[in-house]
Amino acid sequence: MTQPLPRVLSSNTLLHLEQLISGLTAGVILVDLSGTILWANDAALAMHGVGKLEDLGATADEYATRFSLSLRSGHRLASRDYPIMRILAGETIPDLIVEVAASGAHQASWTHHIRDVLLTGDDDEPDCLALVIQDVSEQFEAEQRFEAMFQANPAPALILRLADQRFARVNTGFLEMTGYPRTAIVGRSLYDLDILNGAKMLVLAKERLAAGKTIPQMEAELPLPGGQTGLVVLAGQPIEIGDDKCMLFTFTDLEPRRKAERSLRDSEAHFSTLFQMAPVAMALTSPDGHRMIEGNEAFWRLTGYSATSFVGRAAGDPELWANIQDRNAAEQDIEHGGGVRNRDVQLLDAKNQPVDCLLSAERMVLRGEQCTLWLFQDISARRSSELELVAAIEAVMTDASWFSRSIMDKLASLKNPRSEPKKEVQELTPREREVLALISEGLDDKAIAQRLALSGNTVRNHVASIYGKIGVNRRPAAVAWARDRGLS
Repeated sequence: MTQPLPRVLSSNTLLHLEQLISGLTAGVILVDLSGTILWANDAALAMHGVGKLEDLGATADEYATRFSLSLRSGHRLASRDYPIMRILAGETIPDLIVEVAASGAHQASWTHHIRDVLLTGDDDEPDCLALVIQDVSEQFEAEQRFEAMFQANPAPALILRLADQRFARVNTGFLEMTGYPRTAIVGRSLYDLDILNGAKMLVLAKERLAAGKTIPQMEAELPLPGGQTGLVVLAGQPIEIGDDKCMLFTFTDLEPRRKAERSLRDSEAHFSTLFQMAPVAMALTSPDGHRMIEGNEAFWRLTGYSATSFVGRAAGDPELWANIQDRNAAEQDIEHGGGVRNRDVQLLDAKNQPVDCLLSAERMVLRGEQCTLWLFQDISARRSSELELVAAIEAVMTDASWFSRSIMDKLASLKNPRSEPKKEVQELTPREREVLALISEGLDDKAIAQRLALSGNTVRNHVASIYGKIGVNRRPAAVAWARDRGLS
């Protein structure tokens, strides 16, 4: 039960106190002008974690030794700055928020909202002072939890107070996205930092903001330091923080997407320019039947066709390849391996004349679509020169019986460049020729070792060396190679 009011007070003061206390659920502490604590109600005792008046301290000085007070910022108050000391010094405390803990405690236990009341006696002179205390611990704890969650949320966010349209809070995500310091946001008005700038539905956004209603998602150009803007998607949700009606704005950063799209457009523009200006014949086809999408000027010069007669048609309409099997093989390699490199092929131009080319092709993505880039390097002039050289040699050297096998193989390669060039017999050592001849007779490694009086490891080393030099990896292929060159 609350203790009775002290009778040392004047009747006028007692009347004022009875009226004050009857209308309050808050704590009340009475202090006389000398600093003696006269009285406290049960609420005031509970707000300090004590059960008796004397536990508060007999005087203001004793109160200052028993309790530690700090501001919300964490700044510890000196005893002279305690509310009870300030009112004794004649100051007025209309509203003050302090955190209270028992002396020696590491953390505050309560948050008090304090104001003062001066009580006058029957002669209208000051009789005593009263501290009126409201426990706002739960409110501020809830705000602390909200603040922690707000700051931890990775989504950029701002809180705008609707009464004065000033930004009350900003989280780390927004600061990191924009590069603003916190001091450049908090306290500024919406007119100073117009986050609705360039919004797709600006009129609707302003109407919803004025009415304190939800603002739907929309794209906007967010002003950034230095005068630039960033593309974002913003949305607004009305909330209440304490007694303040606010709007919570959240943002999604679209600037990386815009930069990526801009970079893609630039790269595609560069590719298109290089594609058209390239001196080598190039064409683009679709993955569905290798339908012609585009060819460059060099391609139309090489083939003799025009874009109007070729673009949009599937492979083989008209037939561009002298050997359809070459086209099928290239398409299969592109399908399974992603491309081909420096393949010797022969095309047919619009006049049905053969054109020797080196083909390279690669799968790629252009303007978001899969396609194949074909590159044809015209080697007809080089091939003609090679054949003329061979013809001249053959005409002069009609009797080539004295030519070495090496020269004959190279001449054969010039005459038929698409055939596999034969390995030189001279690359084999005399011992390797002996081993290869015995392999051709069907002997295994053990029998060869016995025949040549060699160790098994030595024979295996010779066989591995032979395989590497003639480009095979199996015995039957080595036998065929040897028989083709008369070594068996």
